[in-house]
Amino acid sequence: MSSPQPVSHLEEYLAAEQVLVDRALNRWLPPEAAEPETLHKAIRYSIFAGGKRIRPLLAMAAARVIQPEILGSEDAACTLEMIHTYSLIHDDLPAMDDDDLRRGRPTNHIVFGEAMAILAGDALCTIAFQTLARLPHTSADARLALIDELATASGTIGGMIAGQVHDIEGEGQPPTAKLLDQIHHAKTGALLRASVRMGAIYAGANAAQLDALTRFGEHMGLAFQIVDDILDIEQSSDALGKTAGKDAAQQKVTFPAVHGLAKSKEMAAQERAAAHAALDEFGPRAARLRQLADLIVERQK
Repeated sequence: MSSPQPVSHLEEYLAAEQVLVDRALNRWLPPEAAEPETLHKAIRYSIFAGGKRIRPLLAMAAARVIQPEILGSEDAACTLEMIHTYSLIHDDLPAMDDDDLRRGRPTNHIVFGEAMAILAGDALCTIAFQTLARLPHTSADARLALIDELATASGTIGGMIAGQVHDIEGEGQPPTAKLLDQIHHAKTGALLRASVRMGAIYAGANAAQLDALTRFGEHMGLAFQIVDDILDIEQSSDALGKTAGKDAAQQKVTFPAVHGLAKSKEMAAQERAAAHAALDEFGPRAARLRQLADLIVERQK
């Protein structure tokens, strides 16, 4: 395992980091030829469908804020992509959001069937925690803390699964700020916040450093979801790589539904500014995290 060389341009940096993440995923996930082959093909079909790797990139950038020369953070970081992809596979199922397009390709259940898609998501969840338990060159205390962080962010008390429940139960209800906050702090925000926290934990951050990065993660996570809701309105399915307009069609509780489009854009800018401010104590060491926050707000898909 090696750390990428410093690069000046964001596109080069992103490409180098994504290569590290994909290599780590390839190392930790069973090969397609391993039995049961259909399951492992389904897992790799979705994992390597071309995602932006935002969550692991945040984790790796946060680790380098604490230890600029740290090695191996991609091994811990790639588990975030496993959990994220598992959630996407399950979100797309007919019993959930019932979608047939993800990352510009047919969704997992369209290709492999509902049963295999469910099992692929289940398997990614278990492999993620197995990976953290087996991290090399990491203390037992650090491995335990990383497992706890990811489990909490993925779980049912203020975590991703809780957010999905609130999202399902909120369909067709009057869109209120309270319900919106309940959904998105858990559904999207929890895993994004955990991304920077896991990077910090992996690198041995102290309490003050972890607090600052947590605040960054909270603001950046909220900005991410606001922009996601805006793009669902403003972009086409071809541009997004997933079905556009689904939120409105399913009467989802979204930021534009609650606050309107113009106010939502203002809110995204405010959250980005707050995310930047949370990094002040780190100075130029946090330049990549600031760039990632900008990318999240300025992205078009």
